This record gives sequence, structure tokens and C-alpha cells, in this order.
Amino acid sequence: MVNESDYVIIDPEANLPFSKGLMAQSLMATGLPPERAYLVASAVQRVLRHTRRQSITLAGLRAIACETLGKEDGDALIASFVQWQELRRMERPLIVLIGGTTGVGKSTLATQLANRLGITRVASTDTVRQVMRAFFSRDLMPAIHFSSFAAAEAVRVPVPRGTNLSKMGFIEQTKSISVGVEAIVARAIEEAQSTILEGVHLVPGYLDRARWGDALVLEYVLSVSDAGMHRRHFTVREWETGGVRPLRRYLRSFAQIRRIQKYILARATEQGVPVIDNTSLDQTIKTVMADILRAVGEYQRPVS
Repeated sequence: MVNESDYVIIDPEANLPFSKGLMAQSLMATGLPPERAYLVASAVQRVLRHTRRQSITLAGLRAIACETLGKEDGDALIASFVQWQELRRMERPLIVLIGGTTGVGKSTLATQLANRLGITRVASTDTVRQVMRAFFSRDLMPAIHFSSFAAAEAVRVPVPRGTNLSKMGFIEQTKSISVGVEAIVARAIEEAQSTILEGVHLVPGYLDRARWGDALVLEYVLSVSDAGMHRRHFTVREWETGGVRPLRRYLRSFAQIRRIQKYILARATEQGVPVIDNTSLDQTIKTVMADILRAVGEYQRPVS
């Protein structure tokens, strides 16, 4: 049990001045939205200036949080803040895997989580596929040379009539890229470096988790259940990339993208992987952060 009166949050002996920005970032790591995090950080700054103190304990932060956010939200913030501190002290690496079909917000979520958790290693299965393309020709490994929603073109062997070529091609592509994904995870575990990996090829059940020892590996699947909202994601993507990822290309393959989502969600259900409907980025971040911090609290134990 943490003694909040002795638990120093800001320590003048560290020879670092108080930073409202860093305080807000720490609070955002609990899943608190940026505007509320800065609200609490500003309140902390006012208290420190008014009292002419340079340090604050967890008990002091609780009082400020409860006054600023209300008791229920303030207490929840402190509970999450303590769990986040546990994450920072964790000696084993945290590996977060974010799967889901094209256009559901995987890379955005990965970036936001990395910022809040202070994780510097973020990778995409698209990058893994691009690297593999440099080493394996289209003739040798055709599956990796097509987009996930165009993988049917990679199927070269005779198949029974009625076979879903798109699904077959996507599965073959996923199996091929899983080799590279497992190498990245193994390296991260070996170096004890927390890592976030996102991509359509992170399909539940295709990675050999037994090889990852006692690292804390958390897997999520992102989805967008509403087809209209999913379509709008591609409009935003085109605008954000200046047309590098053109809307027309994705909308032409939208039906296949949705079929891939259906397959991934079925696999997630079979494997017991949490599925998060990304209707609100703020709520999605809050949900995933809460689950990560909960898992860290349950997982943290002395290293033998």
C-alpha cells in the first residue's frame, strides 16, 4: 500500500524545475484527456507558487485533482497515476500489439499511446512488409507485394472452385509477415525495450507468443463498426497525407477491407483478444490506457 504522504511526485533534489508541460504529460499517461491534464497541471503550478514550495506528494496531488476534477475523477486519476509509476519502474518490457483492418485508426492510436507511455519504439507491419519486399522478389514471395485488400492477386496455386481468394491471399500474407513481426518482438524483449507494434497483419492467433517468455504482451484489435464512419476515415487520411494515400483507391476496395475486418474480428473472438470499436479516439485511448495500467498492476512483481 502506497503511503501517499511520503510518496513525492515532484522532488527538488532532482535539480529540475517544475514543468507544467511534463506534469500534464504524466497525467495524460493515465488516459486523462489533454485539456483536463493541463487543467490539473496548472492547478499544481498555482499551488506550488502560492505556497512557495518546490515539492508535492501524492496526497497533495490527490487533493488538487479532487478539487479540480471532482472527487470521483480525482481518485480515479490518482489510482491510474500510481499504476503508471509502476509501469515506469517495470524491468520487463511492455509489448503492445494493435491489429485491425485498414483505416480504423491503428497508427494514430499507436502514436498517442507511445506519447503517453513514453515508449520510443513504434513499428508498423507495413514497414516490415516493405523491408521484406527488398529481400524477397515477387516470384519468390508474391503475397508481400500486394496490399492487404488486394492479396487475392498473390494466389498462384490452383485452388478448389468457390475458394475465397482474397481471404486466402490475406492469410498467406499475414503468415509471411508474422516472421518479421516475431523478429521485432524477440529483439525488443532481448533488449528489454518496450515497443508498440501496429498493423493489419497482427491477426490474433498467428504469432507464437510462447516464445516471448515473461514479457508483458498486450494485444488489441481496433474496429469501426459503422461503415459510414469507416469511409470517412479514408477522407481524413487523404487530407492528412496530402493525397499520398488517395481516397479513391481505398473506396474501390472498401467492401474487401470490411470483409478483412470481419475475419480479424472473428479471429479476435476465437483467441479472446479485446476488440475496441473506435468511434471516439479519446475514449479509445482512455479504454486502452486503463487496460494497460491495470495489466501492469497485476503483472508487476519482483524479478527472481
